[in-house]
Amino acid sequence: MELARATNRSVRLRNRSALLTRLFLDGPLTRQDLVRSTGLSQPAVSNVVADMIDEGLVAEAGAAESDGGRPSMLLRIAPRFAFLVGVDVGETRVRVELFDFAMTLLGSVEYPLDPARTEPDLVAGHVLAGIDAVTGSAGVAPGDVLGVGIGVSGVVEQGAEAVVHAQALGWDRVPLERLIGAGTDLPLHIDNGAKTLGQAEMWFGAGRGARHAVFALVGSGVGASVVTNGATYRGASSSAGEWGHTTLVYGGRACRCGARGCLEAYVGAEAIIDRYREARRGRPVPGEDEESQIAALVAAAETSATARRVLDDTAGYLGAGVANLINLFNPERVVLGGWAAMALGDLLPAVREAAGRQALRQPYEQASIELCRLGVDAVALGAATLPIARFLTEGGVRR
Repeated sequence: MELARATNRSVRLRNRSALLTRLFLDGPLTRQDLVRSTGLSQPAVSNVVADMIDEGLVAEAGAAESDGGRPSMLLRIAPRFAFLVGVDVGETRVRVELFDFAMTLLGSVEYPLDPARTEPDLVAGHVLAGIDAVTGSAGVAPGDVLGVGIGVSGVVEQGAEAVVHAQALGWDRVPLERLIGAGTDLPLHIDNGAKTLGQAEMWFGAGRGARHAVFALVGSGVGASVVTNGATYRGASSSAGEWGHTTLVYGGRACRCGARGCLEAYVGAEAIIDRYREARRGRPVPGEDEESQIAALVAAAETSATARRVLDDTAGYLGAGVANLINLFNPERVVLGGWAAMALGDLLPAVREAAGRQALRQPYEQASIELCRLGVDAVALGAATLPIARFLTEGGVRR
Protein backbone atom coordinates (compact mmCIF):
# COMPACT_ATOMS: atom_id res chain seq x y z
CA MET A 1 0.00 0.00 0.00
CA GLU A 2 2.80 2.45 0.95
CA LEU A 3 4.66 1.55 -2.24
CA ALA A 4 1.53 2.17 -4.33
CA ARG A 5 0.99 5.57 -2.71
CA ALA A 6 4.63 6.51 -3.23
CA THR A 7 4.42 5.41 -6.87
CA ASN A 8 1.21 7.37 -7.47
CA ARG A 9 2.74 10.47 -5.89
CA SER A 10 5.86 10.10 -8.04
CA VAL A 11 3.76 9.80 -11.20
CA ARG A 12 1.67 12.82 -10.23
CA LEU A 13 4.75 14.95 -9.57
CA ARG A 14 6.22 13.88 -12.90
CA ASN A 15 2.99 14.84 -14.66
CA ARG A 16 2.92 18.20 -12.87
CA SER A 17 6.52 18.81 -13.88
CA ALA A 18 5.80 18.07 -17.54
CA LEU A 19 2.70 20.30 -17.63
CA LEU A 20 4.29 23.18 -15.73
CA THR A 21 7.38 23.11 -17.94
CA ARG A 22 5.28 23.34 -21.10
CA LEU A 23 3.16 26.17 -19.69
CA PHE A 24 6.20 28.06 -18.45
CA LEU A 25 8.16 27.80 -21.68
CA ASP A 26 5.38 27.83 -24.28
CA GLY A 27 2.22 29.17 -22.60
CA PRO A 28 -0.46 30.26 -22.79
CA LEU A 29 -1.76 26.87 -23.98
CA THR A 30 -5.07 25.05 -23.94
CA ARG A 31 -5.65 21.74 -22.20
CA GLN A 32 -5.74 20.13 -25.65
CA ASP A 33 -2.33 21.67 -26.44
CA LEU A 34 -0.97 20.15 -23.24
CA VAL A 35 -2.35 16.72 -24.11
CA ARG A 36 -0.63 16.87 -27.51
CA SER A 37 2.71 18.24 -26.27
CA THR A 38 3.12 16.00 -23.20
CA GLY A 39 1.45 12.76 -24.31
CA LEU A 40 -0.61 12.68 -21.12
CA SER A 41 -4.25 11.65 -21.23
CA GLN A 42 -7.05 14.21 -21.21
CA PRO A 43 -8.26 13.13 -17.71
CA ALA A 44 -4.70 13.32 -16.31
CA VAL A 45 -4.21 16.82 -17.73
CA SER A 46 -7.60 17.99 -16.48
CA ASN A 47 -7.04 16.67 -12.96
CA VAL A 48 -3.54 18.08 -12.55
CA VAL A 49 -4.49 21.44 -14.06
CA ALA A 50 -7.47 21.70 -11.73
CA ASP A 51 -5.19 21.15 -8.73
CA MET A 52 -2.72 23.77 -9.93
CA ILE A 53 -5.49 26.32 -10.52
CA ASP A 54 -6.74 25.70 -6.96
CA GLU A 55 -3.19 26.29 -5.66
CA GLY A 56 -2.94 29.59 -7.53
CA LEU A 57 -0.06 28.27 -9.63
CA VAL A 58 -1.90 28.27 -12.95
CA ALA A 59 -4.51 30.77 -14.15
CA GLU A 60 -6.96 30.90 -17.04
CA ALA A 61 -6.05 33.50 -19.66
CA GLY A 62 -9.14 33.83 -21.81
CA ALA A 63 -10.55 31.80 -24.67
CA ALA A 64 -8.45 30.58 -27.57
CA GLU A 65 -9.48 31.50 -31.11
CA SER A 66 -11.94 28.97 -32.48
CA ASP A 67 -13.03 27.96 -35.98
CA GLY A 68 -16.38 26.94 -34.59
CA GLY A 69 -17.81 25.08 -31.65
CA ARG A 70 -17.04 25.70 -28.02
CA PRO A 71 -13.80 27.68 -27.59
CA SER A 72 -11.03 26.21 -25.43
CA MET A 73 -9.71 28.11 -22.45
CA LEU A 74 -6.08 29.20 -22.48
CA LEU A 75 -3.92 28.50 -19.42
CA ARG A 76 -0.80 30.26 -18.22
CA ILE A 77 1.52 30.38 -15.24
CA ALA A 78 0.01 32.75 -12.64
CA PRO A 79 2.33 35.80 -12.63
CA ARG A 80 1.82 36.63 -8.95
CA PHE A 81 2.24 33.08 -7.65
CA ALA A 82 5.83 33.87 -6.63
CA PHE A 83 8.70 36.23 -7.39
CA LEU A 84 12.32 35.68 -8.37
CA VAL A 85 15.54 37.61 -7.96
CA GLY A 86 18.28 37.37 -10.58
CA VAL A 87 21.80 38.67 -9.93
CA ASP A 88 24.63 39.30 -12.37
CA VAL A 89 27.96 39.53 -10.55
CA GLY A 90 30.23 40.89 -13.26
CA GLU A 91 33.72 42.29 -13.09
CA THR A 92 32.63 45.92 -13.31
CA ARG A 93 29.27 45.94 -11.53
CA VAL A 94 26.65 43.91 -9.67
CA ARG A 95 23.16 44.00 -11.20
CA VAL A 96 20.14 42.77 -9.18
CA GLU A 97 16.74 42.32 -10.82
CA LEU A 98 13.27 41.28 -9.61
CA PHE A 99 10.84 39.27 -11.78
CA ASP A 100 7.33 37.98 -11.32
CA PHE A 101 6.58 34.33 -12.07
CA ALA A 102 5.92 35.12 -15.74
CA MET A 103 9.45 36.57 -15.93
CA THR A 104 8.27 40.16 -16.27
CA LEU A 105 10.93 42.56 -14.99
CA LEU A 106 9.63 44.48 -11.98
CA GLY A 107 12.74 46.27 -10.76
CA SER A 108 16.48 46.59 -11.22
CA VAL A 109 19.43 48.14 -9.39
CA GLU A 110 23.16 48.30 -10.15
CA TYR A 111 26.26 48.74 -7.98
CA PRO A 112 29.49 49.67 -9.81
CA LEU A 113 32.59 47.68 -8.88
CA ASP A 114 36.05 49.19 -8.71
CA PRO A 115 38.38 46.62 -10.38
CA ALA A 116 40.80 47.19 -7.51
CA ARG A 117 38.09 46.41 -4.93
CA THR A 118 36.28 43.16 -5.66
CA GLU A 119 36.49 41.69 -2.15
CA PRO A 120 33.95 38.89 -1.64
CA ASP A 121 32.43 40.59 1.41
CA LEU A 122 31.85 43.77 -0.61
CA VAL A 123 30.21 41.86 -3.47
CA ALA A 124 28.02 39.89 -1.04
CA GLY A 125 26.98 43.17 0.55
CA HIS A 126 25.95 44.57 -2.84
CA VAL A 127 23.89 41.45 -3.56
CA LEU A 128 22.08 41.68 -0.21
CA ALA A 129 21.48 45.42 -0.59
CA GLY A 130 20.13 44.83 -4.09
CA ILE A 131 17.71 42.13 -2.92
CA ASP A 132 16.34 44.48 -0.27
CA ALA A 133 16.13 47.36 -2.75
CA VAL A 134 14.22 45.59 -5.53
CA THR A 135 11.83 43.70 -3.27
CA GLY A 136 11.23 46.75 -1.10
CA SER A 137 10.46 49.07 -4.02
CA ALA A 138 8.01 46.51 -5.47
CA GLY A 139 6.38 45.77 -2.11
CA VAL A 140 7.26 42.07 -2.32
CA ALA A 141 7.51 40.21 0.99
CA PRO A 142 10.47 37.84 1.46
CA GLY A 143 8.10 34.90 1.86
CA ASP A 144 6.79 35.49 -1.66
CA VAL A 145 10.25 35.13 -3.24
CA LEU A 146 10.84 31.62 -4.58
CA GLY A 147 14.61 32.06 -4.64
CA VAL A 148 17.62 34.12 -5.65
CA GLY A 149 19.71 33.07 -8.64
CA ILE A 150 23.24 34.43 -8.98
CA GLY A 151 25.41 34.34 -12.10
CA VAL A 152 29.07 35.01 -11.33
CA SER A 153 32.37 35.22 -13.20
CA GLY A 154 34.61 32.21 -12.71
CA VAL A 155 34.21 28.53 -11.90
CA VAL A 156 31.39 27.66 -9.51
CA GLU A 157 32.07 24.47 -7.57
CA GLN A 158 28.71 22.99 -6.58
CA GLY A 159 28.27 21.12 -3.31
CA ALA A 160 26.61 21.60 0.05
CA GLU A 161 27.55 25.27 -0.44
CA ALA A 162 28.60 26.83 -3.74
CA VAL A 163 32.26 27.88 -3.82
CA VAL A 164 33.61 30.29 -6.45
CA HIS A 165 37.06 30.25 -8.08
CA ALA A 166 37.48 33.51 -10.02
CA GLN A 167 41.08 34.38 -10.81
CA ALA A 168 40.08 37.59 -12.59
CA LEU A 169 38.51 38.81 -9.35
CA GLY A 170 41.33 37.47 -7.19
CA TRP A 171 38.99 34.86 -5.66
CA ASP A 172 40.23 31.43 -4.65
CA ARG A 173 37.66 29.05 -3.14
CA VAL A 174 35.40 31.89 -2.01
CA PRO A 175 32.36 30.56 -0.07
CA LEU A 176 30.03 32.99 -1.80
CA GLU A 177 26.83 31.13 -0.89
CA ARG A 178 27.78 31.21 2.78
CA LEU A 179 28.66 34.91 2.65
CA ILE A 180 25.35 35.88 1.05
CA GLY A 181 23.38 33.35 3.08
CA ALA A 182 24.56 35.00 6.29
CA GLY A 183 22.38 37.97 5.41
CA THR A 184 19.24 36.33 4.01
CA ASP A 185 17.05 33.28 4.52
CA LEU A 186 16.03 33.15 0.86
CA PRO A 187 17.09 30.04 -1.09
CA LEU A 188 20.26 30.74 -3.09
CA HIS A 189 21.26 29.23 -6.44
CA ILE A 190 24.71 30.13 -7.81
CA ASP A 191 26.16 29.31 -11.22
CA ASN A 192 28.66 30.63 -13.75
CA GLY A 193 27.38 33.72 -15.59
CA ALA A 194 27.94 32.26 -19.07
CA LYS A 195 25.82 29.27 -18.09
CA THR A 196 22.98 31.45 -16.81
CA LEU A 197 23.13 33.49 -20.02
CA GLY A 198 22.96 30.23 -21.97
CA GLN A 199 19.92 29.05 -20.03
CA ALA A 200 18.11 32.35 -20.60
CA GLU A 201 18.80 32.25 -24.34
CA MET A 202 17.76 28.58 -24.54
CA TRP A 203 14.47 29.27 -22.78
CA PHE A 204 13.53 32.68 -24.17
CA GLY A 205 16.01 33.84 -26.80
CA ALA A 206 18.28 32.81 -29.65
CA GLY A 207 18.62 29.21 -28.48
CA ARG A 208 14.93 28.28 -28.55
CA GLY A 209 14.35 25.13 -30.56
CA ALA A 210 18.03 24.10 -30.65
CA ARG A 211 19.33 20.89 -29.10
CA HIS A 212 23.03 21.60 -29.61
CA ALA A 213 24.28 25.15 -29.09
CA VAL A 214 27.13 27.17 -27.65
CA PHE A 215 26.53 30.50 -25.91
CA ALA A 216 29.59 32.72 -25.73
CA LEU A 217 29.73 35.54 -23.19
CA VAL A 218 32.08 38.36 -24.15
CA GLY A 219 32.43 41.09 -21.55
CA SER A 220 35.40 42.12 -19.47
CA GLY A 221 36.22 38.42 -19.53
CA VAL A 222 35.17 35.63 -21.89
CA GLY A 223 33.32 32.39 -21.20
CA ALA A 224 30.92 29.96 -22.82
CA SER A 225 28.09 27.57 -22.07
CA VAL A 226 27.90 24.36 -24.09
CA VAL A 227 24.45 22.81 -24.50
CA THR A 228 24.23 19.29 -25.88
CA ASN A 229 20.96 17.40 -26.29
CA GLY A 230 19.26 20.30 -24.52
CA ALA A 231 21.35 20.04 -21.33
CA THR A 232 24.27 22.20 -20.20
CA TYR A 233 27.57 20.33 -20.32
CA ARG A 234 29.45 20.87 -17.06
CA GLY A 235 32.41 18.50 -17.03
CA ALA A 236 33.90 16.79 -13.97
CA SER A 237 33.67 19.80 -11.62
CA SER A 238 31.36 22.23 -13.46
CA SER A 239 34.26 24.18 -15.00
CA ALA A 240 33.47 23.22 -18.62
CA GLY A 241 33.06 26.26 -20.84
CA GLU A 242 36.15 28.28 -19.92
CA TRP A 243 36.49 29.15 -23.60
CA GLY A 244 38.28 32.41 -22.82
CA HIS A 245 41.23 30.43 -21.47
CA THR A 246 41.75 28.22 -24.47
CA THR A 247 45.01 29.07 -26.25
CA LEU A 248 44.70 31.20 -29.37
CA VAL A 249 48.37 32.14 -29.80
CA TYR A 250 51.06 29.98 -28.22
CA GLY A 251 53.30 32.23 -26.13
CA GLY A 252 51.14 35.23 -27.03
CA ARG A 253 49.77 38.10 -24.95
CA ALA A 254 49.73 37.73 -21.17
CA CYS A 255 46.32 36.78 -19.80
CA ARG A 256 44.90 37.69 -16.41
CA CYS A 257 44.78 33.98 -15.55
CA GLY A 258 48.59 33.84 -15.60
CA ALA A 259 48.93 31.96 -18.91
CA ARG A 260 49.87 33.47 -22.28
CA GLY A 261 47.97 33.57 -25.55
CA CYS A 262 44.46 32.92 -24.17
CA LEU A 263 41.51 33.99 -26.29
CA GLU A 264 40.46 36.36 -23.50
CA ALA A 265 43.80 38.17 -23.86
CA TYR A 266 42.67 39.22 -27.35
CA VAL A 267 38.87 39.61 -27.30
CA GLY A 268 37.93 40.38 -23.69
CA ALA A 269 36.98 44.05 -23.29
CA GLU A 270 40.03 44.80 -21.14
CA ALA A 271 42.28 43.21 -23.76
CA ILE A 272 40.65 45.06 -26.67
CA ILE A 273 41.15 48.37 -24.87
CA ASP A 274 44.74 47.44 -24.08
CA ARG A 275 45.45 46.57 -27.73
CA TYR A 276 43.91 49.88 -28.80
CA ARG A 277 46.07 51.73 -26.27
CA GLU A 278 49.18 50.00 -27.66
CA ALA A 279 48.12 50.88 -31.22
CA ARG A 280 47.84 54.51 -30.06
CA ARG A 281 51.46 54.28 -28.82
CA GLY A 282 50.46 54.32 -25.19
CA ARG A 283 48.01 57.19 -25.30
CA PRO A 284 45.03 56.54 -23.00
CA VAL A 285 41.71 55.49 -24.51
CA PRO A 286 38.93 58.06 -23.95
CA GLY A 287 36.27 57.05 -21.43
CA GLU A 288 35.88 56.54 -17.71
CA ASP A 289 35.20 52.79 -17.78
CA GLU A 290 35.43 49.79 -20.10
CA GLU A 291 31.99 50.30 -21.61
CA SER A 292 32.62 53.93 -22.53
CA GLN A 293 36.11 53.08 -23.83
CA ILE A 294 34.75 50.33 -26.12
CA ALA A 295 32.11 52.80 -27.32
CA ALA A 296 34.89 55.33 -28.05
CA LEU A 297 36.81 52.73 -30.06
CA VAL A 298 33.73 51.86 -32.13
CA ALA A 299 33.03 55.55 -32.80
CA ALA A 300 36.66 56.26 -33.72
CA ALA A 301 36.71 53.42 -36.25
CA GLU A 302 34.52 55.51 -38.56
CA THR A 303 37.43 57.86 -39.23
CA SER A 304 40.56 56.28 -37.71
CA ALA A 305 42.50 53.58 -39.57
CA THR A 306 44.12 52.58 -36.27
CA ALA A 307 40.80 51.99 -34.54
CA ARG A 308 39.45 50.18 -37.62
CA ARG A 309 42.45 47.85 -37.62
CA VAL A 310 41.94 47.00 -33.93
CA LEU A 311 38.29 46.13 -34.59
CA ASP A 312 39.16 44.11 -37.70
CA ASP A 313 41.74 42.16 -35.70
CA THR A 314 39.19 41.62 -32.92
CA ALA A 315 36.71 40.17 -35.42
CA GLY A 316 39.43 37.85 -36.72
CA TYR A 317 40.41 36.65 -33.26
CA LEU A 318 36.79 36.17 -32.24
CA GLY A 319 36.04 34.31 -35.47
CA ALA A 320 38.96 31.97 -34.83
CA GLY A 321 37.62 31.31 -31.34
CA VAL A 322 34.15 30.59 -32.74
CA ALA A 323 35.70 28.23 -35.30
CA ASN A 324 37.26 26.28 -32.45
CA LEU A 325 33.82 25.94 -30.83
CA ILE A 326 32.34 24.73 -34.11
CA ASN A 327 35.10 22.18 -34.69
CA LEU A 328 34.96 20.89 -31.11
CA PHE A 329 31.20 20.73 -30.46
CA ASN A 330 29.45 20.71 -33.86
CA PRO A 331 26.64 23.00 -32.63
CA GLU A 332 23.54 24.05 -34.55
CA ARG A 333 24.04 27.59 -33.25
CA VAL A 334 26.75 29.74 -31.76
CA VAL A 335 25.24 32.71 -29.91
CA LEU A 336 27.41 35.67 -28.95
CA GLY A 337 26.24 37.56 -25.84
CA GLY A 338 27.57 39.79 -23.09
CA TRP A 339 27.82 43.57 -23.08
CA ALA A 340 31.01 43.71 -25.16
CA ALA A 341 29.60 41.37 -27.82
CA MET A 342 26.51 43.57 -28.04
CA ALA A 343 28.63 46.74 -28.29
CA LEU A 344 30.65 45.11 -31.11
CA GLY A 345 27.57 43.70 -32.84
CA ASP A 346 28.44 45.34 -36.17
CA LEU A 347 31.43 43.00 -36.37
CA LEU A 348 29.17 39.94 -36.70
CA PRO A 349 29.54 39.58 -40.51
CA ALA A 350 33.34 39.76 -40.18
CA VAL A 351 33.27 37.25 -37.31
CA ARG A 352 31.24 34.85 -39.46
CA GLU A 353 33.68 35.28 -42.35
CA ALA A 354 36.71 34.66 -40.11
CA ALA A 355 35.06 31.60 -38.55
CA GLY A 356 34.36 30.26 -42.03
CA ARG A 357 38.04 30.54 -42.94
CA GLN A 358 39.16 28.68 -39.81
CA ALA A 359 36.46 26.05 -39.21
CA LEU A 360 36.03 22.76 -41.02
CA ARG A 361 33.64 23.27 -43.92
CA GLN A 362 30.96 20.70 -43.05
CA PRO A 363 30.32 21.63 -39.39
CA TYR A 364 30.60 25.34 -40.25
CA GLU A 365 27.89 25.03 -42.90
CA GLN A 366 25.58 23.38 -40.33
CA ALA A 367 26.00 26.14 -37.74
CA SER A 368 24.48 29.60 -37.51
CA ILE A 369 26.39 32.38 -35.73
CA GLU A 370 24.23 35.10 -34.24
CA LEU A 371 23.91 37.67 -31.47
CA CYS A 372 21.94 36.96 -28.33
CA ARG A 373 18.39 38.32 -28.29
CA LEU A 374 18.06 39.18 -24.60
CA GLY A 375 20.69 41.91 -24.45
CA VAL A 376 22.81 42.82 -21.46
CA ASP A 377 20.22 41.52 -18.96
CA ALA A 378 20.60 37.92 -20.12
CA VAL A 379 22.90 36.85 -17.25
CA ALA A 380 20.56 38.17 -14.53
CA LEU A 381 17.48 36.82 -16.32
CA GLY A 382 19.10 33.42 -16.65
CA ALA A 383 20.12 33.50 -13.00
CA ALA A 384 16.49 34.14 -12.04
CA THR A 385 15.51 30.95 -13.88
CA LEU A 386 17.73 28.80 -11.62
CA PRO A 387 15.12 28.62 -8.80
CA ILE A 388 12.39 28.02 -11.39
CA ALA A 389 14.31 25.17 -13.03
CA ARG A 390 14.45 23.34 -9.71
CA PHE A 391 10.79 24.17 -8.98
CA LEU A 392 9.70 22.75 -12.35
CA THR A 393 11.81 19.62 -11.91
CA GLU A 394 10.24 19.02 -8.50
CA GLY A 395 6.72 19.24 -9.86
CA GLY A 396 5.90 22.73 -8.68
CA VAL A 397 6.14 21.95 -4.98
CA ARG A 398 7.71 24.64 -2.79
CA ARG A 399 10.23 23.30 -0.30
